[in-house]
Amino acid sequence: MMTIIRQDDFIQSIADALQYISYYHPKDFIDALYAAYQKEQGPAAKDAMAQILINSRMCAEGKRPICQDTGIVTVFLRIGMDVKWQADISVTDMINEGVRRAYLHPDNVLRASILADPAGKRVNTKDNTPAVIHMEVVPGDKVEVELAAKGGGSEAKSKFIMLNPADSIVDWVMKTVPTMGAGWCPPGILGIGIGGTAEKAMLLAKQACMESIDIQDLQARGPNSALEELRLELYEKVNALGIGAQGLGGLTTVLDVKILDYPTHAANKPVAMIPNCAATRHVHFVLDGAGPALLTPPKLEDWPVITQSASTARRVNIDSLTKQDVAAWKPGETLLLSGKMLTGRDAAHKRIVDLLAKGEPLPDGIDFENKFIYYVGPVDPVRNEVVGPAGPTTATRMDGFTATVLEKTGLLGMIGKAERGPAAVEAIKRHQAVYLIAVGGAAYLVSKAIRAARVVAFPELGMEAIHEFVVEDMPVTVAVDSRGESIHDTAPKHWQAKIGKIPVKVE
Repeated sequence: MMTIIRQDDFIQSIADALQYISYYHPKDFIDALYAAYQKEQGPAAKDAMAQILINSRMCAEGKRPICQDTGIVTVFLRIGMDVKWQADISVTDMINEGVRRAYLHPDNVLRASILADPAGKRVNTKDNTPAVIHMEVVPGDKVEVELAAKGGGSEAKSKFIMLNPADSIVDWVMKTVPTMGAGWCPPGILGIGIGGTAEKAMLLAKQACMESIDIQDLQARGPNSALEELRLELYEKVNALGIGAQGLGGLTTVLDVKILDYPTHAANKPVAMIPNCAATRHVHFVLDGAGPALLTPPKLEDWPVITQSASTARRVNIDSLTKQDVAAWKPGETLLLSGKMLTGRDAAHKRIVDLLAKGEPLPDGIDFENKFIYYVGPVDPVRNEVVGPAGPTTATRMDGFTATVLEKTGLLGMIGKAERGPAAVEAIKRHQAVYLIAVGGAAYLVSKAIRAARVVAFPELGMEAIHEFVVEDMPVTVAVDSRGESIHDTAPKHWQAKIGKIPVKVE
């Protein structure tokens, strides 16, 4: 008998699923992260994991996004050949309508991150459409949906190579992962696709990211295939790199390595690697014609109860700081910031640098002298919120602007996530500035430290507008001090040597 899938049921299922994954981590991720947290010995990495776990529980309770980057929607559909659609619009249009409804939902507005005309004007579509959709027609009378909201920071670290058949996949992965830095927000999952063609390998890697974490089960029973042996080898060796949570050095960089393969041409060995960040968001459901998908909320007791200790943190009033004050800060030190800061991402930085190049004044309300800038594009607030989830974005994207901004504006410090490149570190050292990191994947937790927020410049940029935040006890870690020492350089080397499974190269 033919199954009828109704347009409204399908649209509603997509919208409900996107809301659901915005605030519920998969249980397998929480269990794996908590196990990693319990065994972690690196203090900065353990603190970062604590923030991610606390943030996750807060989001489950408050039904607000795990991360301010609510992702690009990726959908894999397996449509049964005996399915009949009762619909006036295409399957693609139905999915995009579901995305639109989910991202504009008044109780939990999700950030619109998608830009049309990507090589030109890069104009925000305002509702996070369109989704990236892959469809397959298969035997059966159901529609299977795998759906993810993929963050831009982790997607930016995607890698592909066409290896020679005799080349080692392990060697390539081990050489490549350290070049990815921490902008993909470890600890997360590495999805690897092997075989097919170039585009097939990338698709396999993306699908692999959407599988459940089960590496502990595999370790317990042992491998039954070459792919399972490869998973175990890469899991051990990548963690032995010592990169750790947020790149702060530690025992766990990946919670699992997932691999899918496909037959390939005799002359080729395509390999793709796509990381999934600490805001791992995906769900799988099946439609059988009985109505919209029913997604069962997890139980709150699925989350561990963790409290963060602020006893070792230094409380800092950022309204009265000087270069002499920040000179006393050391890499790895935890600070609690209070006072006023400005925000700015890529588009705002480009506007600022263009104005400075023309000798024109910055807009009223923008004074960076001895101030901090936070690299963030927050989610819009709902109900009585001051601001929505407001975690950091990847700082290296601002590296090209850093020297100019530090030189021309008197900026004292920057807050973002992950490492800075050599040019930015040199500029920080030259101007005796400082770079701090907030935890990527703890956006709702960070937003609770923001007591007031207002847009002060470039409102037309939407989430990329410059805001002024008033913060109280915002948790950050010193990543690059005023002498140019970077914890992202020193800590992974220290932990790699401490783990002792991979020789540390002496430069």
